[in-house]
Amino acid sequence: MKKALITGITGQDGSYLAELLLEKGYEVYGIWRRKSYVDYGNVEHIKDKIKFIYADMTDVVSLTTAMRISQADEVYNLAAQSFVATSWEQPLVTAEIDAIGVTNMLEAIRTVKPEARFYQASTSEMFGLVQEMPQKETTPFYPRSPYGVAKLYGHWITKNYRESYGLYACSGILFNHESERRGKEFVTRKITDAAARIKLGLQDCLELGNLDSKRDWGHSKDYVYAMWLMLQQDKPDDYVVATNETRTVREFVDIAFRTLGIELKWQGKGKDEIGIDSVTGKVLVKVNPAFYRPAEVDVLLGDPSKAERELGWKRNIPFAELVERMVKNDLKLVEREIKINATLNG
Repeated sequence: MKKALITGITGQDGSYLAELLLEKGYEVYGIWRRKSYVDYGNVEHIKDKIKFIYADMTDVVSLTTAMRISQADEVYNLAAQSFVATSWEQPLVTAEIDAIGVTNMLEAIRTVKPEARFYQASTSEMFGLVQEMPQKETTPFYPRSPYGVAKLYGHWITKNYRESYGLYACSGILFNHESERRGKEFVTRKITDAAARIKLGLQDCLELGNLDSKRDWGHSKDYVYAMWLMLQQDKPDDYVVATNETRTVREFVDIAFRTLGIELKWQGKGKDEIGIDSVTGKVLVKVNPAFYRPAEVDVLLGDPSKAERELGWKRNIPFAELVERMVKNDLKLVEREIKINATLNG
């Protein structure tokens, strides 16, 4: 039985990866930080199948202990301060976790079990101000946020440990991937949650930043499979994981509301743009300049041909289905919330 250690196991990707590895017969260990309350997050439904170890990405001693306890054959580093907006407010914390934290994990592996295979969760945000279209493994990086800069350090230190110490260490340069388990602080989940609340009369309007931002969106479940494939190869390498399709935030909003039977009509441009219910004439979506980034990343489009060719990976869940799944799930969650509140209020 193979053993796997996952950092960030309670998050979106960590939970889907844990499910995948358990299905494949792995003994799964998960790192989590000690808190004043127990929160299993997205792995609540499989918590009894996972062995949890208290550790912190900023504490190499605790990570070394986690490696000794787990004796992991595969280590998946998914822990991160992963919200771009927060990285502007907390750049040093972002660097400690997303940059130095990767080095700490690599050092723990090198010290305890150098034959273990390591996966680093890199990001398309490293491309930032894109230098070519589409972006592939050889595209020059130009990060445009503290998050992107920190992740770039993590990416390069992984490559350095591979070349300097002979570790099986690779990075997946994953483009935007979402799911029903996405946190509400991310724009995609903010959209689907708000659409459900507007449909059920709990919210009047959705406020967003740059509607013209273009992203390459896929589903997390597809992308964690690519992570696993990377650690099954004869030699370690880095791969772009993407759909090779670009969509605007506006398109995401359109499909989200359309799933709920609401057709939006757009008026105005840029920071004055609004989305109006085509039937009632009510403003349901409007731009709030406060949500614009200090340095915008206008477009990201990934070329996954290397991953498709060498790993045999392919995307299975198309964009429209991704949005629809998220909306329908949020609709159920909000309906449940309404029922609970009604019960509590007698």
